[in-house]
Amino acid sequence: MAFELSGKLVEKFEIIQHSDKFRKREFVIEIVETAGSSEFTNHVKFQLTQDRCDLIDSYTTGEMIKVSFNIRGNRWERDGKVNYFTNLDAWRIEKVHGEDNGIADDTPFPGETDMPETDVEGADDLPF
Repeated sequence: MAFELSGKLVEKFEIIQHSDKFRKREFVIEIVETAGSSEFTNHVKFQLTQDRCDLIDSYTTGEMIKVSFNIRGNRWERDGKVNYFTNLDAWRIEKVHGEDNGIADDTPFPGETDMPETDVEGADDLPF
């Protein structure tokens, strides 16, 4: 299942090569939410893996971005102790244009501009 979040890029970390076959890079976005008169700030850390590690290169700290990601949960056991961890695996990053509304472009919503005009007399009469 895919998710999306928009926010301000606040930190990007270097690529970490864990083994010959696995590398990852983490970055953090800041999300400000308003509930009534209160404002809440969340810092959400994502990871990029393998060939996607370079996706964040073209973005600078302070830019508004939209991140498409998957949630991955794993079970890990060592010395008889079981732990669980969750990763937010980013797979696409886009720049957010315009105001901080989380919408990546100014494209009208479907149906917003393709409504047929009704020039026929009585066309708005409903049968019920």
